[in-house]
Amino acid sequence: MSDNANQDAQDGVGTTGHSWDGIEELNNPLPRWWLWTFYITIIWGIAYTIAYPAWPMISSATSGVLGYSTRAQVAEEIAAVDARNAEVATTLANADLATLAPEDPAHQFGVAGGAAVFRANCSQCHGSGAAGAKGYPNLLDDDWLWGGSLEAIEATVRHGIRYEPDGDTRFSEMPAFGTFLEADVIEATAEYVLSLSGAVHDSGLAAAGEESYASNCAACHGDDGKGSTELGAPDLTDAIWLYGGDRETVQETISNARYGVMPAWAPRLSEAEIKAVTLYVHQLGGGE
Repeated sequence: MSDNANQDAQDGVGTTGHSWDGIEELNNPLPRWWLWTFYITIIWGIAYTIAYPAWPMISSATSGVLGYSTRAQVAEEIAAVDARNAEVATTLANADLATLAPEDPAHQFGVAGGAAVFRANCSQCHGSGAAGAKGYPNLLDDDWLWGGSLEAIEATVRHGIRYEPDGDTRFSEMPAFGTFLEADVIEATAEYVLSLSGAVHDSGLAAAGEESYASNCAACHGDDGKGSTELGAPDLTDAIWLYGGDRETVQETISNARYGVMPAWAPRLSEAEIKAVTLYVHQLGGGE
């Protein structure tokens, strides 16, 4: 325990009774300014917890007597911005994108707003720069499964791809040929597919796989392998591959098929947001 009766011989100040290697701890009082500052912070803390949201509860927090909310403040600011942009947003929502001139304020508003919509809703799959990834299309090139016109992009955004809850979704399905073709036939077909894009391939197997391609693949991908945007069938001649173009991956695709799904963004996005992100994607560089 502290012993204030002990006095330091030199300073005449009481000590706490603690001593380390002959050095005693003096019991000097705290500075008055420091004590008052400390007391004020305690009072301020109590007042703050009463006035503002502070204490966490089960499903929310205490609201405070002033009723202040950062969420409500943000909502008010967003509402104010929406009010300022209401006129141009309405124009964009009602516009025919095919005839909307690039210099039109609605077009400029759409591209700028579409970038924000893309980052919030699309970048998780297509990447922040829209370059895509394995299984997710690159939106920067001019290779489009379902077409790269404004009309086609808007339809894809609005209704999705193979998104069954939407009755107007874009829909195609490649069969899993591994369920009814022999492994050697699939191998030969894969070699022929590789030859269409000029990739390294076995010419002997490719010649054998041409007949299988004509019987099983040409109906969607075309006799020349150019694909079809009406059917969502990829162009097999351009060496652009959604899932990979190496021999093993092509064989896997033929054997097991692919079934990528994109959600429909209507009605989760407003009409103006759908058209805005359509304009943004179209102007990235690969729009038709």
